[in-house]
Amino acid sequence: MSKLNYNQLLKEGRDYVLIIFGLTLYAVGFTGFILPHGIVIGGLSGVGSLVYFATDKLIRVSVTQYACNLLLLAVAYKIVGRKFVTRTIFGATVLSLAIGVFESFFTSIGHPLIEELSMSAILGGILCGVGIGMVFVHNGSSGGTDIIAAMVSKVSNATIGRTMIYCDMLIVTSSVFLPYDGTIEERLNARVPMIVYGWVVTFVISYMCDMIINTNRQATQFIIFSAKWAEIADKINSEAHRGATVIDGMGWYTKHPVKMLMVFCRKIESVQIFRIVKAIDEHAFITQTNVNGVYGEGFDKMIVKIKKVKQQKAVALPNVAGQSKPESL
Repeated sequence: MSKLNYNQLLKEGRDYVLIIFGLTLYAVGFTGFILPHGIVIGGLSGVGSLVYFATDKLIRVSVTQYACNLLLLAVAYKIVGRKFVTRTIFGATVLSLAIGVFESFFTSIGHPLIEELSMSAILGGILCGVGIGMVFVHNGSSGGTDIIAAMVSKVSNATIGRTMIYCDMLIVTSSVFLPYDGTIEERLNARVPMIVYGWVVTFVISYMCDMIINTNRQATQFIIFSAKWAEIADKINSEAHRGATVIDGMGWYTKHPVKMLMVFCRKIESVQIFRIVKAIDEHAFITQTNVNGVYGEGFDKMIVKIKKVKQQKAVALPNVAGQSKPESL
């Protein structure tokens, strides 16, 4: 096995381990802090919660969630493609198994881990958001409303984010129709606060997920001025394994030409760059700038959808000589 294939296999194995860990973290947050308080959140976990409470806890959340995932994937297969379906089946299977295991464990305890509703909901949302963020960072998918959003984005101009918000809000609001012994006014008084909690938890999950994704994509740009620029550039290449671009400049005060190094690296690698520069030239002049994303070799892959340009139809119009010629509309 070549070194390149070994490194690729090692990277994919690491991704799958972290995907499983992220899904397990989501399952702990959902079953240990959200479900025991009767809060319905967005996604297929929320759909499973609706069925769970509607059947008086007879049908487990994990069963409904996995069945809905398989049904959606069967419908979406021709629209979103085989690669998306295969990746999502793995994530949906691991998530349903994790929720099933922890659901049984926390149900046997008989009470929520944190009795205070607000704190439990927020902590559960944080754990779920961090878990889902880890899954997305490592190119995984948990299924759920992602499948619906992916299908809608393929056949319309609606964005994935907007579609997921609409689906999640609809699922949370549907909890008002859960069985309740009492008048309509009593039902609303009992269910509306839980709906608000569901919206808050869904927002916290989304916010934490974005935080994890954006933090992973954050990068740092260095501009380094030093007389020992060549030695610094060599060390950055060999030790930090990052590229360095040499730019010609001129110091206007001294009127002398200077060499500048421009370096991009991950935010967590910035300390190593500082150490390299300081070890070679303590008097180097450095500027550091945070950038939200760097795309290309060694960094993130640029994923954009290129719109197809429709070909203009040509119609025949008569010319002066009486002959017809095509003209674009």
